[in-house]
This record gives sequence, C-alpha cells and structure tokens, in this order.
Amino acid sequence: MIWLQLAIVILCILVGARIGGIGLGLMGGVGLAILSFVFGIQPTSPPIDVMLMILAVVSAAACMQAAGGMDYLVQLAERILRKNPKRITFIAPAVTYFFTMFAGTGHVAYSVLPVIAEVARRTGVRPERPMSMAVIASQVGIVASPIAAATVAMLTIMSTRYDITLGQILGTTIPATMIGLFLAALVTNKLGKELKDDPEYQRRMQDPEFRRKMEETTTVSAAELKPGAKISVLLFLFGAVLVVLMGAIPGLRPQFNGSAMYMAHTIEIIMLAVSALMVWLGKADVAEASRGDVFLAGMRAIIAIFGIAWLGDSFFGAHDALLKGSISDLVQSAPWAFAIALFILSVMVNSQGATTSTLMPLGVALGLPVASLVAMFPAVNGYFFVPNYGPIIAAIDFDSTGTTRIGKYVFNHSFMLPGLMSIGFSVVAGFVFSSIVL
Repeated sequence: MIWLQLAIVILCILVGARIGGIGLGLMGGVGLAILSFVFGIQPTSPPIDVMLMILAVVSAAACMQAAGGMDYLVQLAERILRKNPKRITFIAPAVTYFFTMFAGTGHVAYSVLPVIAEVARRTGVRPERPMSMAVIASQVGIVASPIAAATVAMLTIMSTRYDITLGQILGTTIPATMIGLFLAALVTNKLGKELKDDPEYQRRMQDPEFRRKMEETTTVSAAELKPGAKISVLLFLFGAVLVVLMGAIPGLRPQFNGSAMYMAHTIEIIMLAVSALMVWLGKADVAEASRGDVFLAGMRAIIAIFGIAWLGDSFFGAHDALLKGSISDLVQSAPWAFAIALFILSVMVNSQGATTSTLMPLGVALGLPVASLVAMFPAVNGYFFVPNYGPIIAAIDFDSTGTTRIGKYVFNHSFMLPGLMSIGFSVVAGFVFSSIVL
C-alpha cells in the first residue's frame, strides 16, 4: 500500500504545481483527505510555527512595499546597473541576490528585470546572460535570507535536534551561494553568441518598426518616492539584523524557565512590531499592503506549506521506520544524494519553503550530520528546471532581443545551465564552509 500512497502524494504535488497559485496547498488537502479517510493514516500536526513566522515576515515586507520601500530599492539598483554596464552579467545577479536576501522573496526581481534587459541591450551585451543569472540569483538568495520562508523552516527543523543557530546556517549559505553564483556567472558570461551575431536578434532587426524601437534612447523613469520609503527600508533592515542577532546570540532573548525565548516567537514578535512601526513612522497604507505582490506571494507560500508540507510530513510519519531503513544506508554512504532528493522535490512543488518543511525533517530523522544538511540547503532551489515560474516567463518577455528563451525541446531553455551550475557550485562550497562553521 505504501507505493499507492506515495503515488497519491506525488500526483497531488504534480497536479497542484500544474494548477499553480494556491492550487499546490489545496491539492495537499486532497491528498490528506485520501490518506486519512481512505487509508486510515493519522495526520501529523500542521507546520503552524513555520506558517506564522512567514506570515509575520510577509506582513513587514508588504508594509515596506506599501510605504514605497521597494520603489526606493529599485532606484538604487538601477543606478548601480547603469554605472557598470559592461559587468552586468555579474552586477545583475548580485542586485537580485541582495534584494531577495533583504526582502525574503525572489519576486522582487520583477522590478529590476526591465532595467537589466535595457542596459544589456544598449551596451551590446547578450541579454540572456545577465537575465538568466539575475533570475537564478533571485531564487538562490532565498537560502541566504534570514527572513525567507525556507530559512525560517530550516532553523525551526534543525533546532529541534541540533544545537545550531541562525548565524551558523547563514554563515554557511551566504558565502557558499555567493561563490556558487560568481562561478556560474563566469561561465554564463561566455555562453551563446554575442548579441550582434545572434540570428534571432538579426532576424528581428530586419523589421523596420522593431529596429526603430531598438534605436530609441528612452530610459526607465524613476518613480516618485513616497515620504516613508527610506524609513521603511531602514526599519525593515533593522528588523532583519535584529532577527539575525537574536538567533546567533540566544542570550539576547528573554529567559523563561531557564531557557531563551523560542526563536519562532522571537521572529514573529520582532517582525510584527517592525510592521507596526512602518505603519506609524513610514505611513504605510495597511489596505494597500494587503493588496501588494509581496503579500500575495507570501500568502501563496503559506498555503503551499500548509497543504503540501503537512501532506508530506503525514506520509513520512506513517511509514517512518520503513522509509528510514530503505534510504538510510544510501544517504549515510553518500550524503550528497539527499541533495538530489531536495532538488527533485523543489522542482515538483515550486516552493523552497515547502521542500524544506517536507524533506529536512526526514534528513534529521535519518541522523544525517547537521553540517551536511546545511551544506545541501541550496539544493531546494530547483524552480528553474521547468520553465513555468513567474520570473522566468517575465525575463523572457522583457528581453525584446529574443536571446532569453525557451528552447525547442522545452528543457533546453536559457536558465538551465546557469541554474544547475549555481546550485552545484553552491552545494560543493556549502560542504567546505559547513565543515568550518559547524
């Protein structure tokens, strides 16, 4: 029966990913209904702590967006990109990486993709190179963000078994992903023909209307900043730094019954308080905050984790002994094999947070070394493998030259090699840094 149940779990994941949006979480509910009512499997407790932490962080990011903080960050990014046009294949992913690291979501990449495409085209750089690396970096940065859903889930799961802090996790993932992205950018900077020699671009240039548009010297106009834009960014940064410090130094947290306050509660309190300060000092419109892209993306992540992570945890919990015995020898002899499992599940569920919440508890239960689990954390970024993710489609649309594209065979798209290289290099570097930090 276990194979039939596993097939149901996988089918729900595939259908949910196909539906998109909140469909992933909803299909998790369908799977739970079948497992519990038909097969008699007792559901585990839903990941409430993870969901509430994400909700608190999303509230802060949404308030920052409503106060104009995101517009301010985009203006800063545009200035950096225009000042370094020839190094755009390296600067563009650095910008989106730090955006994600700061905001906790890769969706902030949407706002700078048009700037990257325009700067690359005007300087004769093949736009596919910086565009693909920027999209990949915006996702890889998730595991380097102290407030991202996946990182929050990782800390919650690891701290239940191991004596580990948020500072130790980030001390591994930040340098590892930076090195991984840099090495990937070095190779990507040489991929494909130069823009002037690209056949698709030359074909489009035969169209007089297209050529006229390409030769126009229009620039992206800077949005007028709201009064609270800068203060909202400072407050958000203050909250993020405070979370890192509280996680790295437990003594800074209040003590109850001889133990430091639970880190989940610490994150929730800090980010909710920061959100209130943005409303008060940054004049953030709470109604606008709940309608913004950041808030909606965060809600989708919460529902995905609610359904799919709960489904996966219930399935693994019901067959704990059998699953441990089946794969324990494999992952003990080759810990890196667990990274492949993380990557495959992330491709299926399109959520780093749901992937982390679903599989990392299994890694902990199998007794994998904490250093190995943290080193393999970047492998949860398999979004790019199937080119149906929002920023990928947006990058293709924004590149008017046609160099950023989905290939004839679907999987030979512009993001495949940059993505595989970024994750591969990051995981290898992760093993090096985790052996030092942990």
